[in-house]
Amino acid sequence: MTKVEETVEQMRRNPKEIRFSDACRVCEHYFGQPRQNGISHRIYKTPWQGDPRVNIQSAKGKAKAYQVKQVLRAIERLEYESHSQ
Repeated sequence: MTKVEETVEQMRRNPKEIRFSDACRVCEHYFGQPRQNGISHRIYKTPWQGDPRVNIQSAKGKAKAYQVKQVLRAIERLEYESHSQ
């Protein structure tokens, strides 16, 4: 299992305890470089418009839990769409 896969599993088990840097690594793996990259806030481009959005921000070094859940939904959608083609 790769580091990204391990982090995704951790995200599923406990979205409240994910480091911002780990969430960034996962997002960059699935969605590429962020289209907006601030110090505490990053927005990633998805192949669809609207939800689930991929927008994460740091809260004292951790990613916000509701945003981690959005990232997981976006990964699921991305995988579903790539398998259904």
